[in-house]
Amino acid sequence: MAELDPIEDLATEAEEIDELVAGLTPEQWALETPAPTWTIAHQVAHLAGMFQLSGLSAAEPVTFTELMNSLGADFDANVHNSLAEFLNDPPEVLTTRWHFERDAAIKQLSVLPLDHLIPWLVRPIPVAVMIKVGMMELFAHAQDIADTLGTRRVHTNRIWHVAEVAVHAWTFGYLARGMVPPAGGFRFELIGPSGHPRTLGSPDAEQEIAGTAVDFCLLATRRRHRDDLDLTAVGPDANAWLDIAQAYRGPAGPGRKPGQFPKG
Repeated sequence: MAELDPIEDLATEAEEIDELVAGLTPEQWALETPAPTWTIAHQVAHLAGMFQLSGLSAAEPVTFTELMNSLGADFDANVHNSLAEFLNDPPEVLTTRWHFERDAAIKQLSVLPLDHLIPWLVRPIPVAVMIKVGMMELFAHAQDIADTLGTRRVHTNRIWHVAEVAVHAWTFGYLARGMVPPAGGFRFELIGPSGHPRTLGSPDAEQEIAGTAVDFCLLATRRRHRDDLDLTAVGPDANAWLDIAQAYRGPAGPGRKPGQFPKG
């Protein structure tokens, strides 16, 4: 498998959002997505807010930290506030602002070493991980938009960035529910869009989750119910994990219902 270029992949993945929303009418921007109460405009506004924060973290870490310290403990309120300043914009203005925040963040991240630590929501993370977090956000919200519009997405090996951050965050589903993660972790046997297999997680773990990288990422971003994916689990903890997998911090939310989307 060819070496992935994190910054180039982040920029390319962001362009998929542009392709999805290109030419939409105002009425389509107002369509509700599978994320309850969120329209397509909400999805793009959220991405604009998220990239605004990641760009601020990379360019002005002190200012970013001060901002985080000023926020309350209500996670959902903080998410809403991050997108609120974009949400009332008409589609053409929202699109322009999304482009600005995205391009500024990618530029700021590109000038830093991949192992450089920058502040984030809970603790500092390397630039490389921030890029993967951005890829995960793009993957998840592009899926919501595509599902709303009935658009079929074509995935590439860029999906590995999302899979890697999901494996790194394998305990988040437990933490969101006040549960204790099992000791030892899992082995993840995944196959990429090009057919290339990879082993992630704990290679010597007895419990295993296997399937395609795309299905794994749809599960971990809670964009599909496990019943609608071709994923298998070996071991009771691994099987239970398929019900709570979550690649992002904060409340799990309702997720998707079984049968909500066709399998495959």
